[in-house]
Amino acid sequence: MKIWTKPIYDKNGMTQWYWRVIRVENFKLGERVEIGSFTIIDAKEGVTIEDDVKIGWSCSILSNSTIDNKKGKIILKKDCKIGANSVILPGIIVGENATVGANSLVKKNIPSNEIWAGTPAKKIR
Repeated sequence: MKIWTKPIYDKNGMTQWYWRVIRVENFKLGERVEIGSFTIIDAKEGVTIEDDVKIGWSCSILSNSTIDNKKGKIILKKDCKIGANSVILPGIIVGENATVGANSLVKKNIPSNEIWAGTPAKKIR
């Protein structure tokens, strides 16, 4: 049985599992969360990841965008899953037990218990 432990951040926000948080002081992490290597989390405006969330490799979770000047806290609710190489834009809430398919661009809130995928992500079921 794998025992879950909180990550340790170095001075640059890098964890021992090779995912990184920018502005770690605005980042809240629940219990039993799994985050794939090479994921980057920009928590300038706040990012909360609740318990039992799973995030695939090489995702970008961005609470701040310099291109369109959007800002907003991101919340990933309990038991949601984010597929590899997905991007979550500022101000998004992904509901409980929701799933985001791999390689998706999330520009809208995703309700609980729904599956979304694509660029931009749309409801599949």
